[in-house]
Amino acid sequence: MIDFISPDWSAPQGVRALSTTRQGGASGAPWAAFNLGEHVGDDPAAVRANRLRLCATLPEEPRWLSQVHGTRCVDAALTSAGEQADASFARRRGVVCAVQTADCLPVLLCDERATVIGAAHAGWRGLAAGVIEATVMAMDEPGERLMAWLGPAIGPGAFEVGGEVRAAFLAHDPRAEDAFVATGGGKWLCDIYLLARQRLAALGIRRIAGADFCTVRDGERFFSYRRDGITGRMASLIWLE
Repeated sequence: MIDFISPDWSAPQGVRALSTTRQGGASGAPWAAFNLGEHVGDDPAAVRANRLRLCATLPEEPRWLSQVHGTRCVDAALTSAGEQADASFARRRGVVCAVQTADCLPVLLCDERATVIGAAHAGWRGLAAGVIEATVMAMDEPGERLMAWLGPAIGPGAFEVGGEVRAAFLAHDPRAEDAFVATGGGKWLCDIYLLARQRLAALGIRRIAGADFCTVRDGERFFSYRRDGITGRMASLIWLE
């Protein structure tokens, strides 16, 4: 049985969203079981089977992206399969925006009138470079009309990084210092959820939910690249009914 996470947020009627977990699919180890990534070495037939099972719950095939840890945001209704981008938005009903993750942060967005939705793949590089800002700009709505859900990602107690990661965020906003705790030897624990909240708040977005997962610590439910190396990919998806 597929295990979905339904976001607990204040999205208006007409906005649908979900995040998959690793449970309920056809893939064998080390991608067991509901791997949706075509690029991780899994049996292509198993990935196809998993995607078909997912599509049975959606209005149409998700607009899958080729993610490169950048900031490009595309109109999902106009994009072709595998287009290189790390975020998408949609105003057309039934179009499914999707991002794949296995530690990176999925950010789902919608406006309070259910007229536009967005999905961003926010690994630390993309987050630092402005992928959330690019997605909100593409959605073309004031921040006070938007809300966000932060999906399953590496938690603050598991995400140890080097000083270059901390420096990249502090160069943008000195308040990012609150998201880092020194562990010694030039290493820091990084709270990617807090960093995303800061970026969203700076855009005027105050309605922010989620941020209560850790993909590394919960190996039964989530894929984690940092924990396992060779692993599958989950998807976070959003669409307008």
